[in-house]
Amino acid sequence: MAEEQKEATEEGKDSKEGKESKEDTPEFNIYALRTTANREDQVMDFVSSNAPKKKLAVYSVIRPHGMKGYIFMEAASRQDAEQASFGVPYARGLLPAKIKYAEIEHMLEQVKRDVNIQKNDICEIISGPFKREKAKITRLDKTKEEVVVELLESAVPIPITLKFDSVKVIRRESDEE
Repeated sequence: MAEEQKEATEEGKDSKEGKESKEDTPEFNIYALRTTANREDQVMDFVSSNAPKKKLAVYSVIRPHGMKGYIFMEAASRQDAEQASFGVPYARGLLPAKIKYAEIEHMLEQVKRDVNIQKNDICEIISGPFKREKAKITRLDKTKEEVVVELLESAVPIPITLKFDSVKVIRRESDEE
């Protein structure tokens, strides 16, 4: 009787798995690799150069913005992911479970927002060591999402490079004229 129950539960599992794979999106083998905080880029470079050298089936290496200490690898098997990260400095090891695509999907899709920042605008720095300081925007780099500012209250103009998220425009150059 116990054997019959085991067989019935195994059959139930098989039928459930079959239904899920047909209804859901395609299967991804995504593995999370723990890294030393703020060393994700170096680990990514090492892993992405190791995979072709060792002829491993690692399809992509992803570093989500804002998530420190982890990178994600899409590989054919767990063994390929482990081999790609083996001996890499600052790599701490793979997490035991696969990561579902739905769990990291929101981190991957970057929404392009229209940034309303122009050269010579007066802005306030809203984060970092110069928080609540007023500054003038001298340069914009929209591809890197960075802005170069000079503090207004400083005696010597020192250029400071900040992310778009770190500044808030207070007034426009055209408003002053």
